[in-house]
Amino acid sequence: MSNTIRIGGASGYWGESMMATPQLLRGGAVDYLVYDFLAEITMSIMARARAAKPDGGYAADFITGVLKPNLQDIATQGVKVLTNAGGVNPQACAAAARAEIKAQGLNLKVATIIGDDLLPRAKELAGNDIKDMFSGVAFPDADELASINAYLGAFPIAAALDRGADIVITGRSVDSAVTLGACIHEFGWQQTDYDKLAAGSLAGHIIECGPQATGGNFTDWHLVADSIATIGYPIVEVEADGTFTCTKPKDTGGIVNVGTISEQMLYEIGDPQAYMLPDVVCDFTQTKITQSGDNKVRVSHAKGAPPPKGYKVCATYFDGFRVGTMMSFVGFDAKAKASAFADAAFTRAQTYLREHNMGDFSETDFEIIGADSQYGDAHAAPSTTAPREVVLKIAAKHAEATGAGVLLKEISGLGLATPAGLTMFAGARAKPSPVARLFSFTIDKARVPLTLDFDGAVQDLPLIEGKVFDAASLVPPPPPPPPVASDNMGAVPLVKLAWGRSGDKGNKANIGIIARQAEYVPYIWATLDEAAVAKRFSHFMEAGANITRYYLPGSYAINFLLDSVLGGGGVASLRNDPQGKAYAQILLDHPIRVPHDMADKLERQ
Repeated sequence: MSNTIRIGGASGYWGESMMATPQLLRGGAVDYLVYDFLAEITMSIMARARAAKPDGGYAADFITGVLKPNLQDIATQGVKVLTNAGGVNPQACAAAARAEIKAQGLNLKVATIIGDDLLPRAKELAGNDIKDMFSGVAFPDADELASINAYLGAFPIAAALDRGADIVITGRSVDSAVTLGACIHEFGWQQTDYDKLAAGSLAGHIIECGPQATGGNFTDWHLVADSIATIGYPIVEVEADGTFTCTKPKDTGGIVNVGTISEQMLYEIGDPQAYMLPDVVCDFTQTKITQSGDNKVRVSHAKGAPPPKGYKVCATYFDGFRVGTMMSFVGFDAKAKASAFADAAFTRAQTYLREHNMGDFSETDFEIIGADSQYGDAHAAPSTTAPREVVLKIAAKHAEATGAGVLLKEISGLGLATPAGLTMFAGARAKPSPVARLFSFTIDKARVPLTLDFDGAVQDLPLIEGKVFDAASLVPPPPPPPPVASDNMGAVPLVKLAWGRSGDKGNKANIGIIARQAEYVPYIWATLDEAAVAKRFSHFMEAGANITRYYLPGSYAINFLLDSVLGGGGVASLRNDPQGKAYAQILLDHPIRVPHDMADKLERQ
């Protein structure tokens, strides 16, 4: 067994740049390359591809962009490749990988994990009175379902490596499982090594989004602005006790510091004391993140508890069609002109639908970008002059594609009747696209049998035991102490005190805020409570939506979880930011009350 392994994170989503694999092979000295290609909406897209072509439904660019140009180097260096590129058809993906290996005259073993795809059991599940775990809505009509996939864990991947696999392909596994699987195999971790499993999961979580750990989407973007084109992909050096160091290949762009790693730790985790995965329930509240060298950050003190009894399952189903497009208005009264255009477009389209008995739109939305519409009314910086150029984003949903297309037709037909200043970039006209909604639930692991296909030899995999998770048993860390009282207080924008990163889980958004120094935490906590965040995002939140605030004393961080704030999320949303990616940026100019001497010092920096 190894003492330390190096794992390179080479893909964070389907469609990412193909530069990571050759970069990590050339300068990373890695033992493993791990690839995450999947998201909830990706599964529905792949399901449609499989329906159209039986051997489709996986990330084809894993074959064409990763394996085909790099297999010789992978084989020569003895690097293992672990990926969820299988999508909804891992066996087809594995067959394509074996064909490419054979074409290049190599001897690499490919293993496939099978069992996550529950779509063939749609009618069975539909009859079980299953409710969505977040909204409580009923199970979708079985005929409308595009995909149903259980989120598998790391032990099946480790089993494939134990058998001698060089390439392991899964369907829907949790993003961090490919990294944890390598750790389990290399270090012999057992199902009850909860702290180690949590640490390995955190290592996987850090690198699962590729360069988001090395300066991508970083609050201090100016530190990497000149090196984005050559940004380095992340590497974790994992030790047998689970402690790990984050770094990147030498002579690459980007940066690895406490801020980049802390932001990524908080990215899309929800409750940091109960980050639930198939193999372990993780607690990151006491995790320590420290700079250990140039572009080296050490991470320790992740804690774990027994895994849940069930797998999380995400289904996607079709719910009508949506359309949307963008256009600019330039000149004086730009905002008012854009608003008048949107009103006219909706009125014309709805009149047409009514006259032709086509039914109304189920939802409409427009946003005027450049007029502070993303900030609401709470703390938007007042403009000294009215905007002279804005972008109008206008969108709608309809049960039928033809009905959705009416809006586009009327937008185009208004071209000569519009307020002055309309301008568009010439190109293909937008067209209706299917709306894929997310339905999430849990299923007992015993009801999801898994198998391992090792180059055609199939074997059953053992059940990963779990227990019912008791959220009421959690004891949250005590809050930070109140700030030192002072009669001489000022205010600075949050970004002076903290880094921030935001993201989505279905219709929820999370915003992670990390203090740049421990002394700032009390001031941030005292000012930035649930009420302040709710007011800031009131224009996005549905009625009755909840906000929860969590404290992570180990990393001087706060995590906010905002329910029902993304308009349905993903392609079910008509928002300009349906995944909450900009929410941290909105919050980072929130004023935080601090002593005047601290404010003066920060403003001079």
